[in-house]
Amino acid sequence: MKQCKITVFLKDLSIRFRKEVREGSLQATTTVVLCLSLVSFVVILAMFINNNVKKYLVSEDYSYYQLATVTPLSSRSPYPYFLCSSFLSPPSLQPLQFPITSLRDWVTPKELWHSMNDKELLWRASMVPHIDEYPYNRTPKVAFMFLTRGSLPLAPLWEMFFKGHEGLYSIYLHKSPEFTNQHPESSVFYQRQIPSKPAEWGRATMIDAERRLLANALLDFSNERFVLLSETCIPVFNFSTIYNYLMNSNQSFLGSFDDPRHMGRGRYNKRMRPTVTLSDWRKGSQWFEAHRKVAMEMVSDVKYYPVFRDHCRPPCYMDEHYFPTLVTKISPELNSNRSITWVDWSGGGSHPARFVRKDVSEAFLNQIRNGFICTYNGGITTVCFLFARKFHPSTLDPLLRIAPGLLGFRS
Repeated sequence: MKQCKITVFLKDLSIRFRKEVREGSLQATTTVVLCLSLVSFVVILAMFINNNVKKYLVSEDYSYYQLATVTPLSSRSPYPYFLCSSFLSPPSLQPLQFPITSLRDWVTPKELWHSMNDKELLWRASMVPHIDEYPYNRTPKVAFMFLTRGSLPLAPLWEMFFKGHEGLYSIYLHKSPEFTNQHPESSVFYQRQIPSKPAEWGRATMIDAERRLLANALLDFSNERFVLLSETCIPVFNFSTIYNYLMNSNQSFLGSFDDPRHMGRGRYNKRMRPTVTLSDWRKGSQWFEAHRKVAMEMVSDVKYYPVFRDHCRPPCYMDEHYFPTLVTKISPELNSNRSITWVDWSGGGSHPARFVRKDVSEAFLNQIRNGFICTYNGGITTVCFLFARKFHPSTLDPLLRIAPGLLGFRS
């Protein structure tokens, strides 16, 4: 059809050409010559596209996982290459060989280090599959998230705790950026540090660090429960007990209560209204445990976080109010309103008691393990705390001696 149209067009031009020549019109003759040249160029270009380029544009070799690249052009004169050289031979198209990763690699990242900023990370971590059934054999894991200033002085105790339970846990470390010391390759903490930023107690940067830990842990779709710990925390039960306690629970463990005192409601800022009212205001422990559904809400929040960031500043401490208020607002039925990390506030003040070597004994640990009463899945239990803090580095030796017998750790 195109060739017929071109033939008719050329015949018409020929008639017009003869007529213009008879009339002696030089301008018309020039116009016709230019038109003929343009037509010739269009015909040649069409032939080139049909015969040489089309097969590269529609080739079945191009798939979703492959890209094609044109041989780099000369930086001196790129345009002549396309207008002239390409008529002599088609450009060389080389497929880039990217490895096609498996589903397992995508749902369980092998490397923790990445270049995503916080906004990108939170967006990536907030993705939720809409099909409940997993397309692979999924073994749920507990994500142990350590928010520390630097080293882990009690790491040998944790090594003993994790031993023999590979595949049932994941470890994530958020440390001050200036801390560069690495754990030995034989350690469970080896290369488990995530991209970190400075975190200041009581400030929004502390919440940023906690959300950063949660978001990185959520990238592993096998992580089902998420525990926030510090470098002064210790487990007070063995791994199997803690794992079963968390996996069998139908609620998260995040302390949240209405404190009428000045260190509770007294920290509320009226500028938070109407997004957060005084009746919404909650207080709780910084050290939480969350189910995956709740953790997803904690990293996805864009409504309440800005309000707290702008209006909860010392003497309002964001790490004591943001998550307790948030979870109460969005998922109250999924929270037990209690923490599973024991601390001693009996001495008063802004910080709990710190325990040293002489404080550690079997009786002391047993009091933490079974000396309280609480509810669990609607029933009464004496197992209320799975972790405890704040333990000084000097407590490591007595803890290592007690752990195998009392806690059932594998030495």
